[in-house]
Amino acid sequence: MSTETTASPSSLVPVFVRLKLTLLRNGLRQSTGRAVAYVLSALAGLLFAAVTVLGLVALRGNPHAGSLTVILAGLLALGWAVMPLFFPTGDETLDPTRLVMLPLRPRPLVGALLVTSLVGIGPLTTLALVTGTVIAVAHGTGAALVGVLAVVLVVLVCVALARAVATASVRLLTSRRGRDLAVLGGLFVALGAQVVNVAAQRLGRPDGLSVLEPLGGVLRWVPPASALAAVDDAGHGSYGRAAVGLGLTVLALALLLWWWQRTLTTLMTAPDSSTLQAVEKDSARRTGGEERGLARLLPGGRTGTVMLRTLRYAWRDPKSKMAWAMALGIGLLVPIVTTVQGNGSLYTSFSASALLGMQMYNQFGQDTSAFWMVASTISSPRDAYEELRARALSLALIAVPFVTLVVVGTAALVGPWSSFVQVYGLSLGLLGALIATGAMASSLFPYSIPSEGNRSVAPGQAGIAWISLFAGFLTAAVLTSPLVGLTFWLHMAGLEHLLWLLVPVGAAYGVGIAALGLRMAAPRLAARLPEILAAVSK
Repeated sequence: MSTETTASPSSLVPVFVRLKLTLLRNGLRQSTGRAVAYVLSALAGLLFAAVTVLGLVALRGNPHAGSLTVILAGLLALGWAVMPLFFPTGDETLDPTRLVMLPLRPRPLVGALLVTSLVGIGPLTTLALVTGTVIAVAHGTGAALVGVLAVVLVVLVCVALARAVATASVRLLTSRRGRDLAVLGGLFVALGAQVVNVAAQRLGRPDGLSVLEPLGGVLRWVPPASALAAVDDAGHGSYGRAAVGLGLTVLALALLLWWWQRTLTTLMTAPDSSTLQAVEKDSARRTGGEERGLARLLPGGRTGTVMLRTLRYAWRDPKSKMAWAMALGIGLLVPIVTTVQGNGSLYTSFSASALLGMQMYNQFGQDTSAFWMVASTISSPRDAYEELRARALSLALIAVPFVTLVVVGTAALVGPWSSFVQVYGLSLGLLGALIATGAMASSLFPYSIPSEGNRSVAPGQAGIAWISLFAGFLTAAVLTSPLVGLTFWLHMAGLEHLLWLLVPVGAAYGVGIAALGLRMAAPRLAARLPEILAAVSK
């Protein structure tokens, strides 16, 4: 006769709650800085929630408050959904991979994890925000009763959504590709900040909150926003619509818990097949015997090898990928945001050339301590020139099409097309000047980029980095001044019909000045290899 013991949710909940509180307390005891950061983040979250709740209470009675509340609920749910993707280690106490070896069944484990997830700053802040939205739209006893139920449902849906997404993607997020995704989170944060900025400006117009009505009308039927819409409906006596809104949120919660349980069961019982498949694909590529993809399109010899290595660094190395993603994203974002704000100008497309040209700076710091392998292949200024030229070509391979896209898109979005040729020509010249100064700065002012943490400059080398960027940009501005002078002269002489010449002249000037900069930097690189290697290896 055998007996099987199964932990019930009621017995697991207090254990998991005590476990989380103990781990949190012990973690804060390890470092004073960590404790201070936690307290400050808690105070900031609570202060933000308090200010938001006061604003929502002040909107009580506003005819458009219902649309605002459902949109806020949608934003809260979206934030909870994407948070595990960008911050997969934000709550290590709830990492499901640490529980796979314990004799626990998925169903009671889901219940215990759900309750434990309610302990923390995030759920408390969410609870305060949702309570404020209910106060803004609840009118009457019936609406207040529905509001109490809506607050509970919205908080549970947000927490369950975050945990289900984290469990479903935990193996991806702990892999190299998952860490790359987390690194790219900074780009989405920057984009979201600009969206919020534009939205706040729109809400400040005379028509005010009325612009939210179309979006609110759609989101009121999307859980968990439908629960807050039910509070508004109950306040107006539409109890049937309120019941439907609550029912949709209850259904969404049930589906999320079912999905969470299924993914948790798979995580606890299935092997990590994604890793095995990745290894098999990599082995198949290595045994193919011939070059594939981009490698077939690149030139042969040292130039093609260095270009391929540089492009692979940009795609695979998290720090390099972050730098490229920010340059591409912000370069594309600046013209769009300024246009939406009503300050659009074709000249904002210069941001693309400036940000992409910055990628030529500190070329060897991006290699970190692995630069010694590159240094071992450089024995003459000729080798140094070929190394720098290949890196510049890999940059131009991405930068020239991107700059073209941004300038053409900005001209189509803002205009006028009559200024396109001069802006495009100046952009190509600026890109060439930055490549030239970047090659020189890489040889004269190298500095190390830490592979761990969020630092982009090693301690003690921040001054070198600032000198490199400041001197490089100042020199690039001087080098671009002949093109700027030519543009002014054509306008002042009444020769606007010849402005089209700025495109070929700018392209030729950019190529020429870049080649000159590479040739001037090559002997300095060959002569300073020991110093550069020591600087980038710190």
